[in-house]
Amino acid sequence: MIGTERLILRGWRDEDAAPFLAMGQDPEVMAYLGPLQTADDVAAAIARQRDLLEAIDHCFWALEERASGAFIGFCGLKPGAAGTPVEGRTEIGWRLAREHWGKGYAREAAQTSLDWGWAHGVDSIWAITVPANVRSWGLMERLGMTRRPDLDFDHPLPGLEERLKAHVTYSIERPR
Repeated sequence: MIGTERLILRGWRDEDAAPFLAMGQDPEVMAYLGPLQTADDVAAAIARQRDLLEAIDHCFWALEERASGAFIGFCGLKPGAAGTPVEGRTEIGWRLAREHWGKGYAREAAQTSLDWGWAHGVDSIWAITVPANVRSWGLMERLGMTRRPDLDFDHPLPGLEERLKAHVTYSIERPR
C-alpha cells in the first residue's frame, strides 16, 4: 500500500469489482480506451493486476479516496503491452471514475507511482494513449514526460475501433 494525503494506492479487493465495472460501462470514461467492459472483462483485469502484484510487487493499483474509503479508479506501474513500443518497459497508467475527474487525483496518484518506481530502481517509465485523449497526454506532459514521436504506433489489440488504433508514446527517465 502506498499513501498520499488524499489517496491510497493498494492491491485489489473483491468489493472493487462493482465500482470498477461501473467505470468500465461509462461511455465517457471509456471514450479513448475501447469498448464498454463486461463483468467478465473486469474480473479478468482485476485478476491480471493481482497476479502482477504478487509476481513483481507492483501493478495498476486500485485507487482509494482516503477520506471516504471509496474506490475511485486505478493508477500504477506494470510491464508494457506486448507488440507495442513499451513492451519490456515499465508503463504507467491511470483511469478514474468520471465523478473524480478534475480534482487532481490522477496527477497525485501518477506522481506517487513515478516516485515509487524511482525508489525501486526503475530507470525509465513509459506511457501510451490515443492522440485525441488530450487530458491523458496533457497529464503525461505535466508529469515531465517527453513525447516520443519516433515510437508512435498502431495498437495491435484485436477488435479495436479504427479511431483508437493510433497511439502516441511518452517517457521519462529517473531523475539523477
